[in-house]
Amino acid sequence: MERESIEDGQQDGHLETSLLGKYGSSSSSSYSKSGNSTTAVLYFSTFIAVCGSYVFGASIGYSSPAENGIIQDLGLSVTEYSLFGSIMTIGAMLGSVTSGRISDRFGRRGAMGIAQILCITGWLAILFAKGAWLLDLGRFVEGCGVGILSYVVPVYLAEITPKNFRGAFVAIHQFMVSIGLALTYFIGAVVSWRTLALIGIIPCLTQLLGLLIIPGSPRWLAQNGRVKECEVAIQRLRGKNADISEEAAEIEEFTESLKELPEGRILDLFQQIYARSLTIGVGLMLLQQFGGANGIVFYASSIFDAAGFSASIGSTLMAVIQIPTAVLGIILMDRAGRRPLLMISAVGTCLGCLLAGVSFSLQDHQLWKEGTPALVFVGIMVYNGSFGLGLAGIPWLIMSEIFPINMKGSAGSVVSLVNWFSSWIITYIFNLLMNWSSSGTFYIFSSISTLTILFVAKLVPETKEQTLEEIQASMHSLPEIE
Repeated sequence: MERESIEDGQQDGHLETSLLGKYGSSSSSSYSKSGNSTTAVLYFSTFIAVCGSYVFGASIGYSSPAENGIIQDLGLSVTEYSLFGSIMTIGAMLGSVTSGRISDRFGRRGAMGIAQILCITGWLAILFAKGAWLLDLGRFVEGCGVGILSYVVPVYLAEITPKNFRGAFVAIHQFMVSIGLALTYFIGAVVSWRTLALIGIIPCLTQLLGLLIIPGSPRWLAQNGRVKECEVAIQRLRGKNADISEEAAEIEEFTESLKELPEGRILDLFQQIYARSLTIGVGLMLLQQFGGANGIVFYASSIFDAAGFSASIGSTLMAVIQIPTAVLGIILMDRAGRRPLLMISAVGTCLGCLLAGVSFSLQDHQLWKEGTPALVFVGIMVYNGSFGLGLAGIPWLIMSEIFPINMKGSAGSVVSLVNWFSSWIITYIFNLLMNWSSSGTFYIFSSISTLTILFVAKLVPETKEQTLEEIQASMHSLPEIE
């Protein structure tokens, strides 16, 4: 029986190779007018989708400005509040595990709707909390919604956007995460924590209502045999006068060929044919987080305090700098390409962490006491700006591009879980590392950024100006075995 299963798996792999291979040589194809235009429907659909990205950022940013108010009003200890802050990540892990299946079962719009119902429930629980248990429950449920959103928003954007604009449109996801984080920080400085939770519901409701209007993902519709609805969705997205025949035909033909394959399961990801995609998707998420991402963002105030720099000034400027760098990333995404931006971003995070590490080393040896606080600040700004340029959003973009639609749900669940789990690890151990050695912590992060440069140079493909079908065919084509 085991031998038979292995042979069946090999046959499935060979079948998929031949099916995907049909599209690997079409890199020069274009969608006539439909692939080179944007429409009001596309912009509106993107806006509604990235309302979920804003909720993502607002959820991450909420715990910082709300800390003092919640501790004073509800009488929480620092340990109890730390649980409140971190339990969102646990919820996000649960949400990420189910995100792919939910998205495949209910569609991209349905998954966003379910996520926002969870987020609204979470915000309401926080709003009316009188003690720690309801506060934590609300934060956990909100995290479940955010875990789903972190996967489904970039996937939906990638599946509705023409190939020559896909990078920029998906990059708006990270831009709105940055906007959500920054605005939550600023608003939280002038309103109470309960009011801030109430304000957090607004983008959730905006997306819920907008989902009733925007078209579904053409690729998901085609995958589920709803060919006519797929064509209607493409026509709405490309404009009523656009020629969508070539785009629709390629999507439908590619999706139809994948129906000959078994439904993608998580265990199927570990076949040889998916080895490169899985390595790239998981590797980018691990390197993103273990390079210091959420550790530095979550604990920026304590970093500046340890350096002797004003925590309020430093944290505020950190929030501000994310916005222009995210905008620059959007502008350059489809011009410079994914690989160059990732490498420039990794070089910047490497230098930023190195600068911060050197500054703390100088402090450890009682050298240049008057200059090292500013040097730490500069290092963190360089890191944060560089991270926002590429590493913040491109791993999610590439994840949405490199897996075929029959495996996207399982792959998305795995890759998203890896991201959130590694985020939890780094946020959990960050203070322990800083207590061990502030300079050593940043040298470790700098070293991981160096590994990121090598990883991108060796493994990550350039995907700009290619259709999803072309990318997936080139990623998963293997030589035929006689």
